[in-house]
Amino acid sequence: MINYNNKYFEGERILYGANNLELDGITFGHGESPLKEAKNVNIKNSIFKWKYPLWYAKNVELTNTTFETMSRSGIWYTDNISITDSALQAPKLFRRASNITLNNVHFSDAEETMWTCKDIKITNSEINGDYFGKDSENIYLDHVSVIGNYVFDGAKNIEVHNSTFISKDAFWNCENVTIYDSTIDGEYLAWNSKNIKFINCKIESEQGLNYIDHLEIKNTSLIHSDLVFEYVSNLDVEITSKIDSVKNPISGKLSAPEIDTLILDGDKINPEKTEIICAKIGNVLRHSDQNQEPKD
Repeated sequence: MINYNNKYFEGERILYGANNLELDGITFGHGESPLKEAKNVNIKNSIFKWKYPLWYAKNVELTNTTFETMSRSGIWYTDNISITDSALQAPKLFRRASNITLNNVHFSDAEETMWTCKDIKITNSEINGDYFGKDSENIYLDHVSVIGNYVFDGAKNIEVHNSTFISKDAFWNCENVTIYDSTIDGEYLAWNSKNIKFINCKIESEQGLNYIDHLEIKNTSLIHSDLVFEYVSNLDVEITSKIDSVKNPISGKLSAPEIDTLILDGDKINPEKTEIICAKIGNVLRHSDQNQEPKD
């Protein structure tokens, strides 16, 4: 095992290909790819200041470590990495990496981060930035706060617990998403997705939950949400709150205490294929000219 303590490194590929490293109190200054292709690395109390620090690395453990803004595009093609109690300031930080474990980390700029990655576990963390998690798969979140649009676009196999999302266009083009005990706030939720489930959640979404195949919702409130369930097939939905408006569901079962406006356009769907259980429906429109499209 090679040990470095309280050192400042500068220069390109300064520890390229190193194996069995213990780094404590290290600052990596100007110089690209300081730990490219490194293996079996334990890093504590350290700082990365420059680009591409951990490409093609394997078996990396980081604790109390900072990735500053210019350490962008930092962890690409890396396998088996864990980061704990750390500040992640750089954008585009993860790409095509696998076996990622993050606990108590703060992404201050997660723009275009965690793309095309797999086998991800994130707990007790904060994520800020657009397009987080694009095209990634096998994802587990618990006690995570996400603020940023287009989160998990095109992702697969996602399980979420006790988390909060403030995100426009969250979970678009996804497959196999299950969210428990969480809050989701943002327009156009989960369009063009398949096998989506919300259990014990609170949702607020303008024109959310449309163009979905197999949507299950249990013990969940849908607050100030309009034109929901448009072209959704195989509904299994139990809402605990009033729904502002429902538009043209394709098939399945929908239960809610109240629906202000129910739109069932027989030219577009067969209303008989959806069972609607509701004690109070304000208006039923059989034909509608409400052809609203999502905004940019």
